[in-house]
Amino acid sequence: TSTQNPTPSGFRTNEYADAQLQEIVRKMRERATVYKEKLKDPVLSSPEGSPTASPSKKKPPPPPKEEKKEEKKEDAEAKPEEDHYCDMLCCKFKKPPLKKYMEYLQLPDSIDSYTDRRYVAWLMLVTVAYNWNCWFIPLRFVFPYQTPSNTIYWFTVDIICDICYLCDLLIFQPRVQFLKGGDIISDRVEMKKFYHSSMKFRLDVISVLPFEVLYFFFGFNPAFRANRMLKHNTFFEFNDRLEAILDKAYIYRVIRTTGYLLFILHINACLYYWASDYEGLGSTRWVYDGKGNMYLRCYYWAVRTLITIGGLPEPQTLFEIVFQLLNFFLGVFVFSSLIGQMRDVIGAATAGQNYYRSSMDNTVSYMNTYSIPKVVQNRVRTWYEYTWDSQGMLDESELLEQMPTKMQLAIAIDVNFAIVNKVDLFKASSFTGECRNGCDTQMIYDMLLRLKSIVYLPGDFVCKKGEIGREMYIIKQGEVQVLGGPDGTKVLVTLRAGAVFGEISLLAAGGGNRRTANVVAHGFANLFILDKKTLNEILVHYPDSEKLLMKKAKVLLKEKGKPAPGPPVQQTRGLASLFGQKQETPKLFKAIGGRGKEGLAKLLQLKREQDIQVMPQKIESIIPGAEEGNRKDTGRAWANRVNENETQAEAENKPEEEKQPVEPPASSAPPAQKEKPDADTKPKPPAVMHRGTTNESLIITMSPSPKAGEGEILKVEVKEKKKK
Repeated sequence: TSTQNPTPSGFRTNEYADAQLQEIVRKMRERATVYKEKLKDPVLSSPEGSPTASPSKKKPPPPPKEEKKEEKKEDAEAKPEEDHYCDMLCCKFKKPPLKKYMEYLQLPDSIDSYTDRRYVAWLMLVTVAYNWNCWFIPLRFVFPYQTPSNTIYWFTVDIICDICYLCDLLIFQPRVQFLKGGDIISDRVEMKKFYHSSMKFRLDVISVLPFEVLYFFFGFNPAFRANRMLKHNTFFEFNDRLEAILDKAYIYRVIRTTGYLLFILHINACLYYWASDYEGLGSTRWVYDGKGNMYLRCYYWAVRTLITIGGLPEPQTLFEIVFQLLNFFLGVFVFSSLIGQMRDVIGAATAGQNYYRSSMDNTVSYMNTYSIPKVVQNRVRTWYEYTWDSQGMLDESELLEQMPTKMQLAIAIDVNFAIVNKVDLFKASSFTGECRNGCDTQMIYDMLLRLKSIVYLPGDFVCKKGEIGREMYIIKQGEVQVLGGPDGTKVLVTLRAGAVFGEISLLAAGGGNRRTANVVAHGFANLFILDKKTLNEILVHYPDSEKLLMKKAKVLLKEKGKPAPGPPVQQTRGLASLFGQKQETPKLFKAIGGRGKEGLAKLLQLKREQDIQVMPQKIESIIPGAEEGNRKDTGRAWANRVNENETQAEAENKPEEEKQPVEPPASSAPPAQKEKPDADTKPKPPAVMHRGTTNESLIITMSPSPKAGEGEILKVEVKEKKKK
């Protein structure tokens, strides 16, 4: 009976699964190879293709009806909130919902007094209420403008002003942030404690005390509202905040100083009417006679008195004389102070203009001292005028130097980052802080702080053909023209704002950084300049970006300036790129048929064989009387001795395990000297050096030449040994 062999123990493989696994391994290897190339040369684009569309899936089962009803209700509630239209005449206008207005008007838990515009708007409202009290309380107290018929109107406006005071005291001021040890405190309890412990809170409380209750005892007298004028801290705070957000704050300063002058004249007019009423209207020539508009007449008298114009009637009584003297003294002091303040405001507004004018005057004086030609002087004046008109200052860096580095960087990013990021050489990566297909963003930020702005006049050469390029240029404003042609006057291309040129010269080496064309400013051109030295100082801290920039420069060189067609040159990588191109192998060496060490060994062997054949001829020239056989034997012996010495030296230099018996080299003529033998002549047998003992000896001597300047003479003699 035949027995069945047991099946070998082991796993059975599925052919389909095995094929799939092999396919996956192959793809992973290909992907690993691609990423290795990517790491070596990150300039290449990402090998990953765009994701394919996912296969269509079956629709999920419909949800229950109850869920559908709930969704419909939510959609119906959301739609009215999204779309709000206002019917006006025949058109519909879309308007935001009331909820958004309420969210915007809702007060935050803490208020930043420096940046919150809503707080500035509120201070303006409180300032209006404060000015109402400051101007109309003295007016209503002195002049008879408040009558029982219009008291209700005055009282209503007073109540509105008091409400503004109370809201500021109870709602806004306890929410204002403050600094403590350099930290911004925004805690609600801490802010309230800080405000309650300040002098401002005490004055605010006094300014809202209801002294109006005295109206019931003494009548409706505006003097009981004099405490409302103590809220002056809010007025000055509003001035500071408003100046901080205005573009031209000096205009507001002039208006405010003028307001101070008008208010002082207003108070003086009220005092003059009070003094006239005290003396009696029309009682003397000095007092107000009661004719015409009482306020305008008194205000006119106050202006002439404070400004010391004169031409007023002389005071008659002692009271009038003392009042007039005090008025004159007060007028001189106040008017001189206001005039000085107005001068400071106007001087600060025109400080830049004065600096520009003084700089230009000093430059013109310098040029006149050294007799600079008028053409150069006119160009200098043109540069000053254009620079001032275009940017409002002569050097932008003077303002930025006073700021911290972070603020300088923030301003530079907003102004120049969009322009620099257009440069192909410095395009930043979409991943912040990485160097994937783009330069490090932080490196570009450091570069923005080093950019220099220079203005070129019409016709100025930005760069000339053939000069060494050490800068890159970015056009901020204006146009430049690239000139070429036989005479260098043909306009090849016109570059406008945002264009970049000269970026390759920053990284080019080996003579490749010379300018290839003339670049001339077409009109007034404002350019950013980045020199090579500055870029190298930055790249010291960013080695990855330096490698990437070098590779990008090579790519841009290939794209912008391709060399003439010729034999393809193998691209070298690594340290080999530091050396020059390898010279071509000589044709004679190629004819031998060897490469490397083998070809060199064959060349040495041919040299030895040639020396063996030439040696008898040299001996013949030295020993002309020797026999032919002796000459040949002597030459072969000499050549064999040299060959044996060289072979022995090579064998000693090799390791012990590589030492093998060296066979004597076959004597054969080089290929160039081989000739076909004639049919009549018999081929000569090869010369072989037989080893053995002879009765002859070889004597070689050196003797000086009898003629001067010929050196020494080599003599070779063959003698027989004497028999003993």
